[in-house]
Amino acid sequence: MPRPVVLITGPTSGLGEGFARRYAADGYDLVLVARDQTRLEALAEDLRAGTGATVEVLPADLADAAGREKVAEWLSAGVQVLVNNAGFGTSGEFWTADYALLQSQLDVNVTAVMQLTHAALPPMLDAHKGTVINVASVSGLLPGRGSTYSASKAWVIAFSEGLANGLGGTGVGVHALCPGFVHTEFHERAGIEMSGLPSVMWLEVDDVVRDCLADVAKDKVVIVPSLQYKAMTTASRLMPRNLVRAMTRTVGRGRGRT
Repeated sequence: MPRPVVLITGPTSGLGEGFARRYAADGYDLVLVARDQTRLEALAEDLRAGTGATVEVLPADLADAAGREKVAEWLSAGVQVLVNNAGFGTSGEFWTADYALLQSQLDVNVTAVMQLTHAALPPMLDAHKGTVINVASVSGLLPGRGSTYSASKAWVIAFSEGLANGLGGTGVGVHALCPGFVHTEFHERAGIEMSGLPSVMWLEVDDVVRDCLADVAKDKVVIVPSLQYKAMTTASRLMPRNLVRAMTRTVGRGRGRT
């Protein structure tokens, strides 16, 4: 029997790499999508050597229409799992940020998720099975400090929930993963200072991936890993919005991110 195939965007570090290593260990072949071909090749070689998986690299910039189309065309041939993990945040304030950078953020965090999911679903539906995992964020469930980033992740959650409703009974599942702060390169790349965040708020990549896949197996649509973030998101639904905003300002350390 052929091995199932998973396509993962943004796999060269952080959660994307965590998903790549887990799926390779679980017997999947992989297609890895990112801009940095050198890091893609290094990860692919490591996974091939360590697990025996077949790993294909697909260099593409998802902020670029041609890059998104390249990946969408590949997906139209069919995969068993799509992990829309690529995304980024930015530092600074919305009103002074470079608008082109904000548009690129929207293209990666939102447009790529929509386009790649649109390409992946038809062959999944033909096969009556498949899984799409869209990596969102707790900030999509709370009024986060980063206005454009939080808004993009709120879109991913609403998009995933709407699709999950429409796909009921088809054998295809769509899930929104909503982690809190995870030890990755994300904040360093964005230029966001996080040294004062309490240690209890940090999560580890392997724990998030494990919890995500366990909840995917239970057919949960919105997945919030860890007890502390489950508690926060549950409490936020019961609190007045002004108190929720005050809480997220405290946890999110005030100004300085979009």
